[in-house]
Amino acid sequence: MSAYLFDIASLLGRWLHLITGIAWIGASFYFVWLDNHLLPPRRKELIDAGVGGEVWAVHGGGFYNAQKYKTAPQALPETLHWFYWEAYTTWLSGMFLLCLIYFGQAQAYLIDPAVMPLSQTTAIGIALALLALGWIVYDLLCRSPLGRDDRALGAVIFALLGAAAWGLCHLYSGRGAYILFGAIIGTIMVANVFFVIIPGQREMVNAKREGRPLDPVYGLRGKQRSVHNTYFTLPVLFVMISNHYALTYGAKYNWLVLIAMAFAGAAIRAWFVARHKAHERGGKTPLLPLALGLLTLAGVIIALAPRSGDAAKAVAASSAPQRFANVQGIINARCVPCHAVKPTYAGFPAAPNGVLLDTPESILARAAQMQTQLSTRVMPIGNLTKMTDEERALVLAWLAEGAPH
Repeated sequence: MSAYLFDIASLLGRWLHLITGIAWIGASFYFVWLDNHLLPPRRKELIDAGVGGEVWAVHGGGFYNAQKYKTAPQALPETLHWFYWEAYTTWLSGMFLLCLIYFGQAQAYLIDPAVMPLSQTTAIGIALALLALGWIVYDLLCRSPLGRDDRALGAVIFALLGAAAWGLCHLYSGRGAYILFGAIIGTIMVANVFFVIIPGQREMVNAKREGRPLDPVYGLRGKQRSVHNTYFTLPVLFVMISNHYALTYGAKYNWLVLIAMAFAGAAIRAWFVARHKAHERGGKTPLLPLALGLLTLAGVIIALAPRSGDAAKAVAASSAPQRFANVQGIINARCVPCHAVKPTYAGFPAAPNGVLLDTPESILARAAQMQTQLSTRVMPIGNLTKMTDEERALVLAWLAEGAPH
């Protein structure tokens, strides 16, 4: 029953995280688009009312006219829509999954003794401290004099995130490090909403209701944090799907892959943001951010491509061709405890990702997938079954020979 409840909790948690994440990111992307497409109003009544920009759109069989005031309307409407529960629920569901999977099964998903032999308590404690420290350092930088120079601030934030990626990948398993990197950025994003954007908006509403002058700092600060959040989005989305791709988090220099993918995502998002404002440049959009993002992606693709020499080394690792029976014996000892119809290893109620390796036919069908998982050393997960380097080399040699049987 406990295994069933774990699966149900994981399923519902992931579903909720996906739903609320789509709602948050969708709203964020829309408002960034909206803000960057505003045009100065032409109608006198709008100008007199304090409207700073407007945009017309057509969607769903109707026309929409969105307007943004320089400060606030002369009278607040009875109904004022807020956007924050999407962000809060995304973070809460993400933390639920982090605690359920990566903290609850830290020995399997978070800790890799070959990287750093951490105890479960130490690993979780460091992770929680980094989540808090990430927000504190980021917020202090934004509030410092450096915060008045967006480019300099962005460069420093990227450098610190790069250092965090390096540090995490030298503390935790590749999979765990990637998820924690995304959790740090996600925590910064939701803290921007909770501590800066929404309080600033509430102050603006209260000042209007009380007839006090509006302090423009709240709008400027909220705008800055919203722009940061939109650049953080694509790196976080990459991390959310990275656990399906061992060739990234299992790479030898996985921290460099993480930094490169984060940079590529931010650069591509920057191009889209610039594209929103193409009307201010006669319909032209600078291609440099897009080119940098795509070139970085191309570099990652080339760097992660299998090398012909790798197969040769694997073959050379064994003195003679290995028979399928020997390989199957290693797989039965090191892989089948988890990858079976009924896993025998504690904590695995079902085979991870539905991958079965308990028959000759299933081993041969998964040969290509096994080569990636073994060569990147992400399997056995956390090396829980103690596969030796010699065993790994023997299986890789067999795979390099074309999996003869």
